Amino acid sequence: MDYLDQTWPTPAENLAVDEALLDAAEAGERGETLRFWEAPAHFVVLGHSNCLLSEVDATACAELGVPILRRCSGGGAVLQGPGILSYALVLDLKRHPELVAVSQANQFIMSRNARILSEVLGQETRLEGITDLVIAGRKVSGNAQRRKRHFLLFHGTLLLAPDLKLMERVLAMPSRRPDYRANRGHADFLGTIPVKPEALKAAWRQAWGATPSGKKIDSTQFAQLVTNKYSLPSWNRKF
Repeated sequence: MDYLDQTWPTPAENLAVDEALLDAAEAGERGETLRFWEAPAHFVVLGHSNCLLSEVDATACAELGVPILRRCSGGGAVLQGPGILSYALVLDLKRHPELVAVSQANQFIMSRNARILSEVLGQETRLEGITDLVIAGRKVSGNAQRRKRHFLLFHGTLLLAPDLKLMERVLAMPSRRPDYRANRGHADFLGTIPVKPEALKAAWRQAWGATPSGKKIDSTQFAQLVTNKYSLPSWNRKF
């Protein structure tokens, strides 16, 4: 598995990278990949089918200068930015029969990620809802996936030092909420992972067997995703 630890300058670029990695793997140009990144500035990301008006406070985002984008995978709206470590896994469906169905993939990947985090912290990390990692009743990681014929993109966030006050301003209460949330607001529902990012990266790399190959991303395909998709209101605000 290839390892990529790189953050691009803009929100559109960082979202495009994950999709470019999936597309390249599906086309036979790359294999499996583990990527980490942390956005230098805050922005909101909608899930593929989210309705902007029900999941985000667009007025607050405009007043605070927080861009709103949309990713290629499912799940709910999240805030990206400093203190939020993001990862992406591109996995080969043929190599992992556990990934054959959506629910099985969720269980397989998230169970492994929960074990990784438990070992790093020396504290129980539970899998709750569909793809939430939870410590002491508080969510510390949300995740989503996108599937193609041969490869799967599974990506998520790890909350190290998130700006919970900003989350309260820009994110509405999700339209779909797991039972364990119990109608808690973001500040009461979300927790933090008290570990330096390098420790998490090292643990994830070891558990998933990832090493850097130096293989470059196809610049033409990447630029097309940035220009023709992730930079366009017709994509980011389509619902």
